[in-house]
Amino acid sequence: MKIAVPAETLAGEARVAASPDVVKAYVKKGAQVAVQSGAGLGSNMSDHDFEAAGATVVKGETVVKDADLVLTIRRPNAKLLKAMKPGAIVAGGLEPYGDRAELEAFAKSGVTAFAMELMPRITRAQSMDILSSQANLAGYKAVIDAAAIYGRAFPMMMTAAGTVPAAKVFIMGVGVAGLQAIATARRLGAIVSATDVRKATEEQVKSLGAKFVYVDLAEAATAAGYARELTAEEKAKQAELVAGHVKSQDIVITTALIPGRLAPTLITKDMVESMKPGSVIIDLAVERGGNCPLSTPDQIVVHKGVSIVGTVNLAGKLAGNATPLFAKNIANFLDLMIQKDGSLKVDEADECISGTMIAKGGQLVHKIYQGAR
Repeated sequence: MKIAVPAETLAGEARVAASPDVVKAYVKKGAQVAVQSGAGLGSNMSDHDFEAAGATVVKGETVVKDADLVLTIRRPNAKLLKAMKPGAIVAGGLEPYGDRAELEAFAKSGVTAFAMELMPRITRAQSMDILSSQANLAGYKAVIDAAAIYGRAFPMMMTAAGTVPAAKVFIMGVGVAGLQAIATARRLGAIVSATDVRKATEEQVKSLGAKFVYVDLAEAATAAGYARELTAEEKAKQAELVAGHVKSQDIVITTALIPGRLAPTLITKDMVESMKPGSVIIDLAVERGGNCPLSTPDQIVVHKGVSIVGTVNLAGKLAGNATPLFAKNIANFLDLMIQKDGSLKVDEADECISGTMIAKGGQLVHKIYQGAR
C-alpha cells in the first residue's frame, strides 16, 4: 500500500495532510509513504523530518503516481488528479458543499473520495473530526488577531494615572470556535458575552465565565447538533437583540455557519455604524459569504472607524499546530480502512466511511447531492 502526501496548491495554505509522527505510524503498518518535497515547510516540517520518519520525498505531482491513498488538506486540482491512478482513494478536506460543476469533474476523475468535513457527529468519530480540531485553533487565533488590531488592553488595569477599562468582547455562535474564543478572551481579561440560537449552549457559555445573551426561540438545533436556519420572524427577533448589544461592544467575533448554505447575516451595516470607532469585528464565516455584508476575504475593511477582519483559514495561520491535529484526524479515520496485514478495506457499512464518501465510480454518491443541481 502506498500513501501519498502532496503539497497544497491553494495560495496561502501552509498546512499539510501528514506530519512526521503519523508518517511513522503509517510506515509501522507496512505502508510506503511518499511526501512531496517542500510540502511541510509552511508547518515547520522539513523534507529531512519526513525522511527520518520513513517517508520518501518526491518532487512534483509524481508523488501521487501509483498511490493507493492520497491525503490532502484541500481538494486536489486537475493536474494532480490527472497524475493519480484510477480508483485511488482521496481523503481530506474536500469542500463537499463547493461548486457543483467542480465537484462533478472531481468525481469523474475516477477517485473514491472521502470528505472529512462530513464526519458524523457521533462519539467514536470525535478523534476524526477535522472541523472541530481546526475550529478550536481558529477561535483562539480570532481573539489574538482582534487584540492586535484593537490597539487597547484587554484586562482592566488600575494605575495612579487612572483606570484602563476592560475590553468588551461579544462572541456570536457557540460552537467549537466560539467556545475557544470565549475562553481565550476571558484568559486575556476581557468582559465576555456570547449568543447562540441554541438554548442548550447557555450552560457552556456560563461555565467559561461569560454572559449568555439569548432570544427565546423554538428549538434551533438540528439532529446533528448544528444550528438550523431561522425563520424570518426569528431572524428579526435575533437581529433586534444583537443590535442593542453590539453598540456597546469593543470586539465582535462571528462564527455562524449553516452546512450547505451561505453564512447567515448577523452584523448588518447599520450595526457596524452603531459601534464605537476603534472597534473590531472578526468574521470567521467570510469564506462562506460572511456574517457581515462588509466582510471581504483576506482583507481588513475599515468602515467608519470599525475594522472588519475577513481572514480566510485562520487555523492555517497556526499551521505548526493545525497540521499535526489534521494529520491525526485523518490517521484515525484511515485506521478504519487499513487492515493488520497492511491491505485496504473500505467497509461502507461503517457510518464514518459511508457518511464521508462523496465520490465513487465516477459519480457523486453522498446524499447531500441527491436531487441537487
